[in-house]
Amino acid sequence: MGRSRGGFSTKFHLVCEGQGLPLSIAIGPGQEHETQHVISLVEHLPELRGPSGVASWPAKFAGDKGYSAGWVRQFLQERGFTPVIAHRNNETRPETFDREAYRQRNLIERCVGRLKEFRRIATRYEKLGLHYLGMLHLGMILLWLGT
Repeated sequence: MGRSRGGFSTKFHLVCEGQGLPLSIAIGPGQEHETQHVISLVEHLPELRGPSGVASWPAKFAGDKGYSAGWVRQFLQERGFTPVIAHRNNETRPETFDREAYRQRNLIERCVGRLKEFRRIATRYEKLGLHYLGMLHLGMILLWLGT
C-alpha cells in the first residue's frame, strides 16, 4: 500500500499573521513543490478584524525562495498583497526589496515549531492526510487559545 499523504514525507504549508498565529494551512506530499499550494492558502485566508472591528487583509505576503516564481508574485499582487519573496540566484532581481519585512519570516518558523510540540503533528502518526490535517487544525486552535 505504501504511505499516503499523512506519511513521513508529508509537508504542511502555513500562513501566519503578524503575531505568529496560524491563519491558513495546506498539506501535500513531500515531493510536491511549495508553489503548488499558494493559491489554496491565499483563498482560505480568513478576514482579520482590527480593534475597530473593521475587516482587513495583510498588506504584505512574505515567503522564502521556495515560493519564488513570477506567477506567484503576480497572483499575490492581483489579490492586493505586496509579495516579499527572495529571488533565486538564476532570477533577475528588482531594484527594491523589503528586507525588514523579509526578516519577519521567522514568525512562520516559530509557529511551525510550536505546532510540532504536539507529538501527533511532529511524528506524523496519522496515516491519512485528512486525519493529519485535522490534527494540524486542532493544533492551530490550541495555539489561538493560548495553550
